[in-house]
Amino acid sequence: MQPLMLSVSWAPKKLTTLSTGAQYRCVPKITSLFRERLVKFLKSVKQPDGSFIMHQGGEADVRGTYCALAVAKLTNVYTDDLFKGTAEWVKKCQTYEGGFGGVPGMEAHGGYTFCGYASLVLLEKEASCDLRRLLRWLTNRQMRFEGGFQGRTNKLVDGCYSFWQGGVFPLIHKVLFALGNEALSLENWMFDQEALQEYILICCQDTAGGLVDKPGKPRDYYHTCYLLSGLTVAQHFGGGILGTSKILGSPKNELVKIHPVYNIGMENTVQALKYFGALPVPSVHHES
Repeated sequence: MQPLMLSVSWAPKKLTTLSTGAQYRCVPKITSLFRERLVKFLKSVKQPDGSFIMHQGGEADVRGTYCALAVAKLTNVYTDDLFKGTAEWVKKCQTYEGGFGGVPGMEAHGGYTFCGYASLVLLEKEASCDLRRLLRWLTNRQMRFEGGFQGRTNKLVDGCYSFWQGGVFPLIHKVLFALGNEALSLENWMFDQEALQEYILICCQDTAGGLVDKPGKPRDYYHTCYLLSGLTVAQHFGGGILGTSKILGSPKNELVKIHPVYNIGMENTVQALKYFGALPVPSVHHES
């Protein structure tokens, strides 16, 4: 079977959630071989316009680009040459509404918007897109009555966008803070965190366990994952000394903090970045 970008991206993330630094060091040869093969794969799916296809013969969209960047940064195989032209391609995906589409010219969509803006963050080009228009589009995706987010303009609320939309706010907050925006809150993200928690906890819990898109829908792993990810974003603001938490309901509702770019527990992310960051970047020539 040929490798798929989504699987290649999520495999190291899963390892990160399960592993400690000591466990990484127990398999140095496997780690080295994996990183070399990873570089070969990324080079094989890189497109001339800077985008990445999902697999050989597959489509190119901003999901593949985010997955490529996330795994490359997390495992320290990133090079400027490998991602040459990528930032320019991602910026073309931003629409007149302000969100990002899957490819240039497509409609703005929550999942693509997270992948697009997170890609710019990983490329350290987070201030290069139209931030004002992006923020306006994002804030208008939170539903006034339900409290959750819709994925596109004039669509229904959907629980998974608790993360795909909600997870972009911490990324924007950081860049606006760095730019010295004096109107920026030091206590809240720029959406109604309590309303999102209410939607998730009251409307999206299945009586048999797991979480659902909206009342009346069946539970599934996908929505359970991204509803929980959105819930922790809504619960925790910032980090360090300025970090605050607003937990709706019982203190038992509190979830661990995640790294908003990788959607992995913060401690595990820091540990993985520290371990792989100490390793040399593999130098692999592309095999035609």
